[in-house]
Amino acid sequence: MNLSPRQRAGIFVTLALVMMGTRINHFAQIPDASWALFFLGGFYLRGDGRWAFPALMALAVAVDTFVIAAAGLSFWNHYCVSLAYWFLVPAYLSLWLGGHWLRNRYQGLSFATAGWLLLAFLVSVETCYLLSNGSFYWLSDNVANRSFAGWLKNLGDWALPYLYTAGLYVGIGTLLHVFVAQVAARMSTSDAAPARERAR
Repeated sequence: MNLSPRQRAGIFVTLALVMMGTRINHFAQIPDASWALFFLGGFYLRGDGRWAFPALMALAVAVDTFVIAAAGLSFWNHYCVSLAYWFLVPAYLSLWLGGHWLRNRYQGLSFATAGWLLLAFLVSVETCYLLSNGSFYWLSDNVANRSFAGWLKNLGDWALPYLYTAGLYVGIGTLLHVFVAQVAARMSTSDAAPARERAR
């Protein structure tokens, strides 16, 4: 699967727009797509990671800053912001690397690719979750009476919602990928038919 610079640019803009449209509503009816976007970015923008990942990371921070300021709060006084906030960089990087790893094993639309997708998704999302949840639990001043048992309970309370949301968006991205791949294959077949006719 080779993407042109224009296609990669279009994918990046799409990812950025979806992030702005969903991250701004962290707890609203439209769930935040950020986790899925970093995973998909690692897959589609593999060769552009040196600029695309930092750009999406900066956009995520910019959106958070805007949302917090719009609520009339100071960035560093917000409940979700502490030293742990910066652990989002390695957390999101794990998602990006999961998508990158999947791209290296991509074999077109096949059962093998579906298996690699499931493995890459689960490992990278759970790694991201451990980093983001663990850093907040152990480093944020908003968590009192920390204990390992308490952390395990907190992990269990939020694991499925985060997995579900990321899976929902990656599923949508996968369906779009399959649709575009099939359309491209049909167009390629229809373009090849006249060429075969002329060659006779």
